Amino acid sequence: MTNSSGGQTPNRTNPLRTLFLSENIGGHATMHRGIQANIEKDERVVARFLNVPATGRVRRVAAAQIPGLARMDLDLQALRGQLALSYNANRLLNLSSGTYDILHAYTQHSVLLSTKVLRAGPSVVSTDASGDQVARLLPYRDATSWTDRQSPLRHRFEQPVWDSATLVVTKSEWAARSLREDYGIGSDRLRVIPMGIDVPSELPERVSPARPVITFIGRSLRRKGGQQLLDIHRSRWADRVDLHLVTKESVEPGPGLFVHNDFSPGDARLPGLLARTTVFAFPSDVDTFGYAVLEAMAAGVAVVARRSAAVPEIVVEGETGLLTDGSDASLIASVEKLLDDPGLAHRMGEAGRARALSKYNAELTTAALVEVLLEAKDVFDARVGS
Repeated sequence: MTNSSGGQTPNRTNPLRTLFLSENIGGHATMHRGIQANIEKDERVVARFLNVPATGRVRRVAAAQIPGLARMDLDLQALRGQLALSYNANRLLNLSSGTYDILHAYTQHSVLLSTKVLRAGPSVVSTDASGDQVARLLPYRDATSWTDRQSPLRHRFEQPVWDSATLVVTKSEWAARSLREDYGIGSDRLRVIPMGIDVPSELPERVSPARPVITFIGRSLRRKGGQQLLDIHRSRWADRVDLHLVTKESVEPGPGLFVHNDFSPGDARLPGLLARTTVFAFPSDVDTFGYAVLEAMAAGVAVVARRSAAVPEIVVEGETGLLTDGSDASLIASVEKLLDDPGLAHRMGEAGRARALSKYNAELTTAALVEVLLEAKDVFDARVGS
């Protein structure tokens, strides 16, 4: 028997064939590594991962900033890029028709042009943030008075995605709140799963370096807050603290500065670096979730992060780390509090690891996602049969 998407209708003795359509860059790639590693152990599903193609010429042209208009956030750059992404994804979905029982799409931007596919069979759309939230967190421009005025246009493409999906998953209460209040998604269709990472059962032995170590991870220094951290280090900490930057950017050498340009996601060298880290600093104001923060917590390192988006749900203020308001003074005070009290930093690191194991472990969150996939299949079948 087939469902309306062309896939076989499984019974509970057969695994659910699940197609994961994924934006697989940056933190998204970290999340999907955790899902992929753990879903293979679950006999209830058979998963296939379909990554949306990386940026090509058409998408680069479609998403190009328009001088003058970009400064006012009037060029619709983000939406144009998302539509180009969705165009490529929709072609892949059409080629995959009939090969799966349920579709999991991450994020909504990959299926802006695929609402027909979402309605045709069981589907789950997951996200880290709503379109309205993303519009105010773009890493390469500041929101303006025009940003919110474009909300109706964004909703014209995004709302049908939420309305077409069988169930919707967000990674945080921060994102869920926007979906409820701004898009009218009811609790009957909305689930919150803090998609985690693979938390190692054992860690490398902690190393006590000659000088305290601050570590930062982020491809772009400016957009992730690394430039702020670097400037403070050069003016205040270089003579007594080592700063390790894991980034793709070129950085001018300086005292106490170590730059790692060749790390890749899931790099085998990262655990060793974190094992000698005193404080993990992540003052980003554009990250919706913060997988770099989770990796540090999983490694037992105290975290200093900016109070932004879903980060306060991950970092428990005063328990697993410290949160800043974005100012230099707040970042300096938080980092120095941990540098000056190694015992406090150690306790926060231990508490952070315990929190990562209990709440953000991909083994647990992937199992929860499978439950939602099975639920979505039942909901869709009941709707079709009624």
